[in-house]
Amino acid sequence: MDTRDGTARAFDVVLFGATGFVGEITARYLAAHAPAGCRWAIAGRSRERLERLRERLAAEHPACAALPLLVADAADPDAARELAGSARVVATTVGPYVWYGEPLVAACAEAGTDYVDLTGEPEFVDLMYVRYDARARETGARLVHACGFDSVPHDLGVYFTVRRLPRDVPLRVDGFVRTNASFSGGTLASALTVMARGRHTARAARERRLYEPRQVGRRARASLGGPRFSRETGAWALPLPTLDPRVVARSAAALPEYGPDFRYRHYAAVRTLPAALGGAAVAGAGFALAQLPPARRRLMDRYEPGNGPDPERRRRSWFRVRFVGEGGGRRVCTEVSGGDPGYDETAKMLAESALCLAFDEGLPRTSGQVTTAVAMGDALLERLGAAGIRFRVADAR
Repeated sequence: MDTRDGTARAFDVVLFGATGFVGEITARYLAAHAPAGCRWAIAGRSRERLERLRERLAAEHPACAALPLLVADAADPDAARELAGSARVVATTVGPYVWYGEPLVAACAEAGTDYVDLTGEPEFVDLMYVRYDARARETGARLVHACGFDSVPHDLGVYFTVRRLPRDVPLRVDGFVRTNASFSGGTLASALTVMARGRHTARAARERRLYEPRQVGRRARASLGGPRFSRETGAWALPLPTLDPRVVARSAAALPEYGPDFRYRHYAAVRTLPAALGGAAVAGAGFALAQLPPARRRLMDRYEPGNGPDPERRRRSWFRVRFVGEGGGRRVCTEVSGGDPGYDETAKMLAESALCLAFDEGLPRTSGQVTTAVAMGDALLERLGAAGIRFRVADAR
């Protein structure tokens, strides 16, 4: 049963959490780039804040003066059902998702509504798979998590790399991330939540493995690897135990292009050994503090959600992810690059993902919890390239 009935829905895209820091940046992007005729709305729990945001948008884009406002609380299942029932695609920036995200995922799975978010929380993604993947497959909903810097550049970057390697052979890809960006209070809250919930994350991963179909005749995995000097990038490579490699491995398991035996490793690339050691020490200290509730609360209070780097700081920010892929006697190096990864480019990725699901024809026929590579693949690559995020081959032989 596919319950998607786009012509009967009031909106093509609803942006939930629009008055938050990254939510407003996403709303501004949609105001500037949504196609003519796109029926979109902004949603959040405060009508007053939504009205102020609409005024700011209308000052730059007069058509936004009539932008519809939807009032909904993330914790209210009835409001989530009404929101999901009104839209073809819901995009949400409201996190930490393990605290606030489930009612909207449940509502979208039930209503056959496509869903995109910005989560980088493995526990949340695994719990949503166990609880709602089967229902979403029945209704035709596509539940696409991690549609920001977590994990679009890495998922689509590996997809872009694999398509330039031989088919039907074992493939190995390593990704190396560099950025100079800063973070917002919301990002810090999500990161501290993930670090503080290690046992919950491990339990959710075990539960997911009980439900996931086993691979037959193929293998796709993400291995952590160890610190090393990378001759390919001229930098020290530190393993990144984030959601990104898990997303890549799930794309590889679903898509035959990744070959019969695929392995991905994910690293932070740091130019000097002292910087690498310092980064590891800071990460370790952050993890330790996250285990202590008073310290965690103090950090969250200091960097309150809703605040983040100013436009000038974001203009100076950039990211580059270098991929090195090998297989069948061929080696290729590719690169994904762009501006401020945490906010400006993340908002662009989220908005373009929502617009892709809403409007692009010829997307793969799929449903349930799926990755960006599986759900959108080439169409999203083309959209992001046109929007200024660069995917290129750096070297091949």
